[in-house]
Amino acid sequence: MKIAYLGPEDSYSHLAADTFLKTEDKGASYERDECIPFRNFSEVFHAVETGRADAAAVPIENSLEGGVLQNLDLLQASEELYAVRESLLKIDHRLIYREGTPYSEIGRVYSHRQALGQCLSFLSSRMPFASLKETESTAFGVARAAEDFSGRSAAIAGAHISFVPEGFVIGEECISDEKNNFTQFLLVKKGRKHLPRNSSRIFFSAVCPHRPGSLLALLEIIAAHGVNMSKIESRPVKDRPGDYRFFIEAETDVGSDAFDAFFREMKEKTLECKLLGAYNRT
Repeated sequence: MKIAYLGPEDSYSHLAADTFLKTEDKGASYERDECIPFRNFSEVFHAVETGRADAAAVPIENSLEGGVLQNLDLLQASEELYAVRESLLKIDHRLIYREGTPYSEIGRVYSHRQALGQCLSFLSSRMPFASLKETESTAFGVARAAEDFSGRSAAIAGAHISFVPEGFVIGEECISDEKNNFTQFLLVKKGRKHLPRNSSRIFFSAVCPHRPGSLLALLEIIAAHGVNMSKIESRPVKDRPGDYRFFIEAETDVGSDAFDAFFREMKEKTLECKLLGAYNRT
């Protein structure tokens, strides 16, 4: 099995992809099992859509920063991709910096936007004048910091990284604002056939009519069917000002008659309703 992820190696997405690869019940023979890095999430999704990869490991929500909005949009935009497994990954951010450099002399910190946002308290207190530089992944941030031989550049990456550039060290403490920090990753595959026969959760999107009380009506449908909603995230509908799409995770079995009745009513009473995935919490 080939699993696409946001690279390069040692990114959190790589760690999630490797976790999925080791625990995936493949059910079929593959020539080779491997995790394949891509430069951005658009390429990750495209790899699965075109068959270059069998699946993708993508972050969908962080317990501090909320939804990974780009991936919500990419999953919504695809006609054939579904989330079929879930994994919660504990995030342990560390500062990667040139050995012997005082924090006060660090002028630039490179990392993914989410990692920078999750470490703002540490950054503002220990290096308040450093410029925060966004990179496509935490691993790319380490590479950028290593290009600066002055010692004034650092990076934020996971404690799990296997390669630390020569002359650099990895901090001994987690620098996340919240130490109990998790990211929800989903394993995405092409084709509804990959959905589990039974699930503990479903993930779907819905667009309500643009009128007073429409969101309340949607929530009442969920409540009437006895479905527990575990999260909800809103995103503007592109090219339709004032309309919002709600991404909802709910606790129900995709293989049950109760789900069929619930989802049928959701489709009848919303402008749009799309199943994005079904999985069991691990």
